[in-house]
Amino acid sequence: MLARNLLLVAVVVVAVGGLRASLFPQNTKERKLPFDPGPTTQDDFREVVAKVDASFRTDWQARGLTPAPKAPDLAVARRLSLALTGSVPSLEEVRQFEWQPEGERVDSWANHLLRDRRFSDYFADRMARAYVGTEEGPLVIYRKRRFAAWLSDRFHHNTPYSEVVRQMIAARGLNTDQPAVNFIAAGYDEGKEKPDPEKLAIRVARAFLGLRIDCAQCHDFKNPADYEQVIWKQTDFQSLAAFFGQTRHIVTHVSDGEGEYAFEDRVNGGTHEIGVAVPLLPELLPAEGTRRERLAQWVTDPKNTHFSRATVNRVWAMMFGRPLLKRIESPTPDERGPEALDILAADFAAHNHDLHRLILLIASTEAFRLDSRAPFELTDEHDERWAAFPMSRLRPEQIIGSVIQASSVRTIDQNSQVFVRITRLFNEKDFVTRYGDSDDDDFARAHGTIPQRLLMMNGDLVDGKARSELLNASTQIAMFAPTDAAAVETAYLCVLSRKPTDAEARHFEARLAGTTGDDRRNRLADLYWTLFNSTEMSFNH
Repeated sequence: MLARNLLLVAVVVVAVGGLRASLFPQNTKERKLPFDPGPTTQDDFREVVAKVDASFRTDWQARGLTPAPKAPDLAVARRLSLALTGSVPSLEEVRQFEWQPEGERVDSWANHLLRDRRFSDYFADRMARAYVGTEEGPLVIYRKRRFAAWLSDRFHHNTPYSEVVRQMIAARGLNTDQPAVNFIAAGYDEGKEKPDPEKLAIRVARAFLGLRIDCAQCHDFKNPADYEQVIWKQTDFQSLAAFFGQTRHIVTHVSDGEGEYAFEDRVNGGTHEIGVAVPLLPELLPAEGTRRERLAQWVTDPKNTHFSRATVNRVWAMMFGRPLLKRIESPTPDERGPEALDILAADFAAHNHDLHRLILLIASTEAFRLDSRAPFELTDEHDERWAAFPMSRLRPEQIIGSVIQASSVRTIDQNSQVFVRITRLFNEKDFVTRYGDSDDDDFARAHGTIPQRLLMMNGDLVDGKARSELLNASTQIAMFAPTDAAAVETAYLCVLSRKPTDAEARHFEARLAGTTGDDRRNRLADLYWTLFNSTEMSFNH
C-alpha cells in the first residue's frame, strides 16, 4: 500500500512539474518543435520576395507614402497562425517561438505551420467554401466531410494545386472511393436528378478563374460604364456550362455519357442546344479527352493566367483579410491590380502551382510583416496600397478557435486526446451557429453586431473557458506563476500572443498583489474574460 501511495505521489509530482514547465519552461530547447526556414532561404525564393517588395516600394514612393514600421515578430506569428490554422498560437508554441533565432524565427514558424495538420484541415475548410459553398447538399449523393478530408490530405502533402483542381472538375467514380467527385455532386439538381451544368459553370469560373461570368446567364452582360461594350455574351456562359452537359450522376456515382447540352432561353423561351467553348484563351483548350477533362486541362494550363492570378488573389485574401484586387471574383477579365499579383502568379505557374511555396512567399513579403499602426497618421491610402497591414475582423471560427486554444497551455492539434478534439469540434460548431457566419462573402468587411458582442460577454462557452476550473489555463497560471508579473504576462501571451505594456502590467499586477487560493484564481479568470472580450481579440492586425 505504501509503495502504491508513493508511486501515486510521484506521478502527481511529475505531472505538476510537467505542467509548470509548460507554463514557465526553464529550458524550452528540450521540447523544441522542428522549426526550420526551409525553402525561404533559397536564392530564387528570395529573388521573388525582393521583386514583390520592390514593386510595393516603388508604388509607395510614387505616392509619397511612408510605410508603417515592421511589426513585432509575435504579431506576425499570430497573423500566420490565424490565417493558416484558424486560431492563435498556443502558449507552448509561443515559448518555443521565442527561442528561435530572431532573423529566421518567422520563416521557421510559417514553414512549421504548413507541415501541421491544423493548416491542411483549416485551409481545406476555407477553400471548400469557394468550391462547393456551405450547404450540406443532398443526402447520400453528396459527401461533404469526405470531400473536406480529401482536400486536407492534398494540401497536407502539397499536391500541385492544378492537379487538385483537375481532379475536382474531371474525376469519375463513387463519391466515397473518389472524393473529388463531390465537387460535381454538390451541384446536383434534385428536380432534374442530375448535376446542374449552369451551377457547375458558375463555380468553376468563380472558384478557379476568379470571374463572375454568370452575369451573362440570361443575357449579354455589358459594361456599366460603357453600355456599348459587351463583356460577356450569353453564349460565353452557356458554352462553358455545356462542358457539364454530358455529366451523369446515378446515386453515388459520377460519370460521363452522350448527348448535347440544351439551355433554357429565359428571355425568348424554348431551349437551344449549344456546343462547348471556353470564354477566353481558346488556343489552350485541348482537343482530346472527355469534355470535363478538356475543361480541367484548360482551366489549369500554366499559360492560363486567370487561374494563377485567381489563386494568388484568394490566398492573399486568406492571409491579409482582403484580396489584392478589389474583390475575389471580378465581373471583367481584364481587371488590373498591384504588380505583385502578376509576379506571384508567374512564380506560381512556373513552380507547378506549388501552394506551400505561394503561402511562404506571401508570408515573407514586407507588406505582410508591416505593422498595422505607426508613429504617424495612417490614411486610407496606406490601407489601399498595402503600406500598412490592414486590420480585419476575425471570422467566427477564428474567434472561437482562439478562445479554445488560449484556454489551454498545451497545443490543441491532431495529437491531442480524442475527447479534447471532439469537444473542440462541437464547441466551434455551436459557437459559429450562434455568432453568425457570412456565407456569401468570406472577405466582406463586416461590422460586429450587438448579439455577437453579447454572445462573447455572456455566452456560456466563452465564460466557461475563462472560469476558474482546474483544466483551464487561467487556473493553472494562478497556481504555478512564480510572480504576479509572470502571471499577467503569461495570460497576455496565451490570449493576445503578446506581452502586456508597462501600463497594462502595472494595472493587473496591482489587482493580483497579495492574493492566494480561490481569490487569486478568480482574479486570473476575470483577467482572461477581459482579454477575451477586448477589441484586440476580435481583430487580426
